Amino acid sequence: MIADAVVYLQRQLKRMPLWVLLQDTRSVFIKDELNSEIAKIAIPATLALMADPIASLIDTAFIGHLGPVELAAVGVAIAIFNQASKIAIFPLVSVTTSFVAEEDGATSSSSILADIELQQNSTSDNEKILLLSKPRMINLSTMTFFCQRRHVSSASSALLIGGMLGLIQAFLLIISAKPLLSYMGIKANSLMLSPAYKYLTLRSLGAPAVLLSLAMQGVFRGFKDTKTPLYAIVMGNVVNIILDPILIFVFKMRVTGAAISHVFSQYLISVVLLWKLIQQVDLLPPNIKDLQLGRFLTNGFLLLMRVIAATFCVTLAASLVARLGSTQMAAFQICLQVWLAASLLADGLAVAGQAILAGSFARKDYKSAKEMTSRVLQLGLILGLVLSFIVGVGLSFASGVFTKDIKVLQIMTLGIPFVAATQPINSLAFVFDGINYGASDFRYSAFSMASFFLSGFVVCLLLLSSHYGFVGIWVALSIFMSLRVMAGVWRIGTASGPWSFLNIC
Repeated sequence: MIADAVVYLQRQLKRMPLWVLLQDTRSVFIKDELNSEIAKIAIPATLALMADPIASLIDTAFIGHLGPVELAAVGVAIAIFNQASKIAIFPLVSVTTSFVAEEDGATSSSSILADIELQQNSTSDNEKILLLSKPRMINLSTMTFFCQRRHVSSASSALLIGGMLGLIQAFLLIISAKPLLSYMGIKANSLMLSPAYKYLTLRSLGAPAVLLSLAMQGVFRGFKDTKTPLYAIVMGNVVNIILDPILIFVFKMRVTGAAISHVFSQYLISVVLLWKLIQQVDLLPPNIKDLQLGRFLTNGFLLLMRVIAATFCVTLAASLVARLGSTQMAAFQICLQVWLAASLLADGLAVAGQAILAGSFARKDYKSAKEMTSRVLQLGLILGLVLSFIVGVGLSFASGVFTKDIKVLQIMTLGIPFVAATQPINSLAFVFDGINYGASDFRYSAFSMASFFLSGFVVCLLLLSSHYGFVGIWVALSIFMSLRVMAGVWRIGTASGPWSFLNIC
């Protein structure tokens, strides 16, 4: 009786939607087809995502040797530029990846069906059975077809929107640089104003290249090709790292040299990606109606709401730290860069989850979608635990790489425990984002962040910062990431929206 009750209980648990987070845990370390597909996409995507934060960390290390004032000034300027870019980047890249993956998957399926029908018409019954039992033969001809240049309307739409947004962003940042710096706590009499203004205005000239390159990365991700963006990004960042010490120290251009080297590297990345993309895709649409501008703008606006909410939270945190002084801001800048660099490693898993899930949902292959969701979340948790150890130990011993200022190092010791401890939470938050985007669940992602998180986090941040200062701000950021994870668990656990199939799967 007890054994029967246990079996019955197990069956009931497996029918619960939330069980998708725990199913097949033994397979997470097995080298099966699903793990291989995830690794093929996630590893190059992770390396590509690591490249830019690492380059920013190297920039921070070079600038840190100019002094705490320059480091704090550039930290504020980078915070403004990054947050402004994220307002356009994440909606653009996320929507592009999902739409290209759906379009590519639909075209691939249509090509396979057409190939089967064509070959069946010219074969005997026995040969038809043999043909259907060997899908890899069909896939080979399909792959040959896709090696040719083809028109992908979502790719053309992404590049058009990315270019326009880049020009608008550059214009707005340049004309509003001083008001933005003032909002971030750098007043007219501050020593940080001059280097921060120079760096921000020069970095803004690279905005068109940044958004175009990110749009093209979204296209390649949709094709499940993350190697090409990796090569381009590494090439650009290597050039940036080489130019940094030359322009900063040899030519004595200081923060101006750092900004110029970064802008040059972004344009190089954009040119390389465009050259590779036009070899595969015909970017000129035959008709203006082929552009999916309405669909892009609708879903992009939803994600824009989410990104603005998240951006406002992080920017407000940086602004509150800047008001504490240049020393606290310098320490916060280093901790934040490490926090984001380590956490974004999980975004490689998110990219894999999004690209694969978008195809699964387009084909209505809910079994594969369920397996993919379970696997990528489990891998995200494991990655977060590993990162927690690496960051905690590494940053404790290597903090001197970024600055030699004793006061900055002392304040950093207050932030390091939060940077390390939140890595599992951050990893799951990023993976949940990728899963929701792969399911095209943009509306829930937007409203869950913009309403519940924004109101709760802002109050929490203001209260904690006023009472506990630097530490209180890091506590608030930890709560912010925890709420993002809770939203993902709630959506899947309630089997609502696109996850309603979990009630019957």
